[in-house]
Amino acid sequence: MAIKAEQKLSLFALTSMVVGSMVGAGIFSLPRTFGIATGPFGAIIAWCIAGGGMYMLARVFQSLAERKPDLDAGVFAYAKEGFGDYPGFLSAFGYWIGSCIGNVSYWVLIKSTLGNFFPAFGDGNTVIAILVASVGIWLFHFTILRGIQQAAFINTVVTVAKVVPIIAFIIILFFFFKLDLFRLNFWGGEGMPEATLLQQIQATMLATVFVFIGIEGASNYSRYAQTRSDIGTATIMGFIGVSALMVLVTLLPYAALTRPEIAAMSQPSMAGVLAAVVGPWGAVFISIGVIVSVLGAYLAWSLVCAEVLYVAARTDDMPRVFGTENQNKVPAAALWLTNIVVQLFVISTYWSRDAFALMLNLTSAMSLIPYLFVAAFGFLLARRAETYEVRPHERNRDLIIASIAAAYTFFMIVAGGMKFVLLSALLYAPGTILYFWARREQGKQLFNTSVDWLIFAAAVIGCIAAIIGLSTGYLTI
Repeated sequence: MAIKAEQKLSLFALTSMVVGSMVGAGIFSLPRTFGIATGPFGAIIAWCIAGGGMYMLARVFQSLAERKPDLDAGVFAYAKEGFGDYPGFLSAFGYWIGSCIGNVSYWVLIKSTLGNFFPAFGDGNTVIAILVASVGIWLFHFTILRGIQQAAFINTVVTVAKVVPIIAFIIILFFFFKLDLFRLNFWGGEGMPEATLLQQIQATMLATVFVFIGIEGASNYSRYAQTRSDIGTATIMGFIGVSALMVLVTLLPYAALTRPEIAAMSQPSMAGVLAAVVGPWGAVFISIGVIVSVLGAYLAWSLVCAEVLYVAARTDDMPRVFGTENQNKVPAAALWLTNIVVQLFVISTYWSRDAFALMLNLTSAMSLIPYLFVAAFGFLLARRAETYEVRPHERNRDLIIASIAAAYTFFMIVAGGMKFVLLSALLYAPGTILYFWARREQGKQLFNTSVDWLIFAAAVIGCIAAIIGLSTGYLTI
């Protein structure tokens, strides 16, 4: 498909897509999330694991962008190329539906932030809150329909604006750093339930995945890049910058408050921490930053959701209707389905006890499957020496990097627990209906291999187990 020159994105715009995708709801919830789970020592280990694993994954994305320039659909294209049509579909669907759920978490956090000032919003799941969020969903929807380039420009501006309060938070906490308090909290602090170091680290795993989601933002828009090499550069630059912010936001509160005080904060906990340090204005300042940041991330992820569904349809992995564009070159049908799904999930938060935590963890669990396919594909390329006719000396390095990335993503799936594996199956199994629809349109055989049938059977069994678990109370949401 031809892309007009004016629609091409620069390195700065691509980097802002990465930063805008990663810096959203998650970073503002980090103090409380880590405060509940662990102290600074456990947090440092958790970030070393998460940062190391995600860095390796970022390097895989960088390598694949250079070695497979023809695969410009982002995450799911690698799964299809390496493992076949049905795994490719599952990767596209999982990434898309996970991103939709992530968008819901943004609205929940916005509403709970407003609830700190306007009681009618409560914890973000009141009727008023849902109605306001619904208005926001469709305002963004019609803004994006006006054009990708316009939306990308808005995202660049918002990305710059939302990083300011985060940097201000870090600078202020540096000035109020209390070494004795940091030492007291370092090994876990006092007044918190006993837990082994492994249990502490495991409790942070899905949260770290959530805040790193978006690392592939530039890859998702590879077809709009001015220069192909900018994709890998933007990925690494965005990853390094955002990682530094997240580690500092996590660790500095331990030098300002005791761990029980941090754990007792309501979300967004960054606001509570700053308020405790400088007074009520700190909560207002961060709350404004939360709303700007989350709205910017929502815009970025709305683009990602529609793009993934659109490209999957253009490559015959989704029904053809989602591969259509409007006069502004926006994948309109894909955007409509995305926002309808987001709307339904927002309504469902009315019945959830802790909607933000559920959406955060489920988003992470859904995204790990596509990430695992990407890492595994990078491993296959290096093992087969495919595309290594040029720069063959990089093969062993890439083999090691992809192996670590694959091991990391598999470990994160296991660490997240069986609950979220089953809840993922609850979405993957019925989502296969879209695959059936697409294959029927094309007159193709449903599944090409016995492995496809086994994967489908596993998804169905997991879906049934999830339904039984929810009905008996074994699984809770």
